[in-house]
Amino acid sequence: MAEKEVKLMKGNEVIAHAAVRCGCDGYFGYPITPQSEVMETLMELKPWETTGMVVLQAESELASINMVYGGAATGKRVMTSSSSPGISLMSEGTSYLAACELPCLIVNCQRGGPGLGTIQPSQGDYFQACKGGAHGDFHLIVLAPASVQEMHDFVELGFQLAFKYRNPAMILADGAIGQMMEKVVLAPQKPRRTEAEIEAECNSWAARGKGTRRERNICTSLELQSEKMEKINQRLQAKYAAIEAAEARWEEIMCDDAEYVIVAFGSSARICSATVETAREQGIKVGLLRPITLYPFPMKAVEALAARGVKGFLSVELNAGQMVEDVRLAVAGKAPVEHYGRQGGMMFTPDEVLEALKEKFIK
Repeated sequence: MAEKEVKLMKGNEVIAHAAVRCGCDGYFGYPITPQSEVMETLMELKPWETTGMVVLQAESELASINMVYGGAATGKRVMTSSSSPGISLMSEGTSYLAACELPCLIVNCQRGGPGLGTIQPSQGDYFQACKGGAHGDFHLIVLAPASVQEMHDFVELGFQLAFKYRNPAMILADGAIGQMMEKVVLAPQKPRRTEAEIEAECNSWAARGKGTRRERNICTSLELQSEKMEKINQRLQAKYAAIEAAEARWEEIMCDDAEYVIVAFGSSARICSATVETAREQGIKVGLLRPITLYPFPMKAVEALAARGVKGFLSVELNAGQMVEDVRLAVAGKAPVEHYGRQGGMMFTPDEVLEALKEKFIK
């Protein structure tokens, strides 16, 4: 059995390593703090000399997302990465990718906003990532890593889900996860797919030349006949329903007997895991539910806890209150739901979260 390759890396750096190792065909990006190490690491790795992967710094975020569109349209495994304002610039292309049902991977290492904001960590892009983020009725598949290892693992998982459902996938990280260093187990190198393998997997939709097909594959989001456009939307909604039914992922920590449940994702969940331990030491039965997929949100997991009789839910986020709306929808009035958060790049401590829980529920 081969030895595992273990290294100490930043979250951003490991995104680059994971992309090369999972057989990614192309990365198109533009530098922005706090995620610039993704492209910097790819430039150091020079995968074009080993696997043949294309790495290109575009002239802007608009250019990079449209390069992703072009690569995805041919069935290639392509990706980009940016941070909050850069993702906003990509939003038009993201809507086009979703409308054309093109698989790709987008990494958002969030920073504080709105506007140019700060380069410090934030989770203020939850609405943008999970509620469309651009024009039209569409969803991205959204994964929320809480460790450097998950930053690595979610690259492969993101591509798998993107191709399974022909839908753009996003890794919604933040500056804390992107910049922190942790031990990570690197996946073995996979070869990039051959042209024959791509043809076999993507022949029904990819624009790769007509070949022996009777009909051409055309990737366009334009449909001027309203009746046809409605059917396209209905097909997309059916796909999203299938994703919601099959792909929700979450982690529960000490929720079996919890009287109060903290719901948190990403770096917030790491902080809240310490809150749970401190609360238990004080005799307060607190649990943590960590959504791993933000879309689809783990509605049934929250519903089950509410039905069991949990006395209160605290949504803890580095924003003014965004995921809390999905928590309230899932709880459906069965228990109080409150929000605690900080904004502008400020982080809370485990003790501050516990004090907020006591103040809101244990008066």
